[in-house]
Amino acid sequence: MRLINAGKADEIAFFSNGTTALNAAIFGVVRSGDHVVTSAIEHNSVLRPLEELRARGTIRLDVIDCDASGCVDIQQMLERVDDRTVLVALAHGSNVTGAVQDVAVIGEKIRESNTLFLCDAAQTLGYLPIDVQMLGIDLLAAPGHKGACGPLGTGMLYVSPKATARMRPTVFGGTGSLSESMQMPLRMPEMLEAGNLNVPAIAGWNAGLEYLRSLDPSAVAETRIALCERMSDRFSNIPGVVSIIGEQLPIASLVFDDLEPSLFGALLDSEFGIDVRCGLHCAALVHEPIRHACVSRGFSASRYSGTLRLSAGHSTSLPQIDEAASAIHDLVVELSQTENS
Repeated sequence: MRLINAGKADEIAFFSNGTTALNAAIFGVVRSGDHVVTSAIEHNSVLRPLEELRARGTIRLDVIDCDASGCVDIQQMLERVDDRTVLVALAHGSNVTGAVQDVAVIGEKIRESNTLFLCDAAQTLGYLPIDVQMLGIDLLAAPGHKGACGPLGTGMLYVSPKATARMRPTVFGGTGSLSESMQMPLRMPEMLEAGNLNVPAIAGWNAGLEYLRSLDPSAVAETRIALCERMSDRFSNIPGVVSIIGEQLPIASLVFDDLEPSLFGALLDSEFGIDVRCGLHCAALVHEPIRHACVSRGFSASRYSGTLRLSAGHSTSLPQIDEAASAIHDLVVELSQTENS
């Protein structure tokens, strides 16, 4: 509650992960004939539910493109909002490029309308300050296991009073309240929390949040920016590599000319003990502008299969970034020589 400045604790419901929280938000507020606006940077946890509703003929859907850095034209999103738009869904930060969107502009523009603003904070909760009331966010979903310092298997959804008035349950069952009624309670958080919650995991998340609250926010911000700058400095100077690096989030996506990112990931793990993620990262639409940017640099379009992504967290050090960059540089040289021999 304090982490996002929710009005009261009852405005937050717990889930098993960010995906289920996003599904509860989307299917809970969207009705037949509605219009939804979203973007190409979204994770499949947003795109797939919306595409399912579009394919059923339930909704009209507009997906706004992004550029190669993962930035979305906010004004273009707002221009697509009309009288039938019930939801604008935008990720606060891209899980592929680390680009942070100016969500405050959307919140301010639609605050007084009937349109709800859904923000996916998977990459930013615990890293960037989030004030749902100031930002005009009606629905904010996130997993616990990333910047919010919780274990896997935790997630949350904030639902504003404005969104609560439209929300309906998507899972039905026992809530421990109003048991005499055959209808689900329509009050938060019971309407979204059918069945038993994973109390041990939530307790673990609470311990993680206590740790997060013990940190100096200014020191966290300084460390985050220092990691971004070090990533930019080290990864941008590797020959034969296109690097896309967040300016506010320490997330870097690397593309190699004629070399498979999956091979790099396996070698970094086996030879250096460095864990990375390779491929499309469950966010397929953001890769088309990245691919075009790589082609403009002379890379092979036919061999593009996603990126190698490195993400830094609260405990990542600058020397670890240096170590990863040196390992990648050495592998690029070694694999390039192997292919040319």
